[in-house]
Amino acid sequence: MENRMQVALSAGLLAAVWAGVADAFHLVTWVGFLACSTFFAQPKTGFQGVLMTWFTNLSGVFWAWVVISGGSYFDTPLVGYLLTGIVTSLMCLQASYQRLAFIPGAFIGCCITFALGGDLAAILPPLVIGALLGYAMTLLTGQMVAFTAKTIPAIKLRLIKAQE
Repeated sequence: MENRMQVALSAGLLAAVWAGVADAFHLVTWVGFLACSTFFAQPKTGFQGVLMTWFTNLSGVFWAWVVISGGSYFDTPLVGYLLTGIVTSLMCLQASYQRLAFIPGAFIGCCITFALGGDLAAILPPLVIGALLGYAMTLLTGQMVAFTAKTIPAIKLRLIKAQE
């Protein structure tokens, strides 16, 4: 991977900032990191990638809510199992729509919702911010690449001239 150092520095710096912000505002840190990971895994770039991350992750939140809510109306877990199967099929089928085409994003949102018991107040803010975190990492990496592309050759030239 080209520009590995810039990627590592921007990711590390912004991950530390996210961890601090999440802690300060009592947000679930790992949810933001999963949304950030979704941003990097889905095929779109730039803000289009943020939108696809939001659409797919949030669709998964919705589908998990359907299972949780629907299953709560019945005394048997069999309904929950049936709803899980139906919802799994629907999460795959929704990928026919371009904005929802990244199936793993839907599953990530769904799993987050199950893990946090459907607590939307704990899920939504870090999920939304996490996609922006991924985007910010790409922007910062781009700035670092541009800076080093200008700076490193100039330093090397100075070193060569100093040795002459």
